[in-house]
Amino acid sequence: MNTNKQNPANDKPLIWFSGEVKTPPFSSETRIEAGYLLRLLQKGESLSLPQSRPMPSIGVRCHELRINDEDKTWRIIYRIDDDAIVIVDVFAKKTNKTPDTVIKRCQKRLKQYDAI
Repeated sequence: MNTNKQNPANDKPLIWFSGEVKTPPFSSETRIEAGYLLRLLQKGESLSLPQSRPMPSIGVRCHELRINDEDKTWRIIYRIDDDAIVIVDVFAKKTNKTPDTVIKRCQKRLKQYDAI
């Protein structure tokens, strides 16, 4: 038996807020990079800078993926739960500081998710 094989059945699912999180207009390269990084998270890998950083201002276990595109810098806000990776928001970041509206929207969505 080969213990190095990953079992996709053990991977965490991605949970997207249906109707809330829109697919951004990523370039092909950025879409591939985002998919690759999300796949690593599903397999239980821990990402750090420059790809990901913690976002304690949003909540416990919350992070942002940092993905540079041709003319934009994208952020994917996510939370690592025991049973899933919860995608909370995707947006183009235009300044060094995460806008308060994004932080509040993410907190609200997570509160709704946790109430289910």
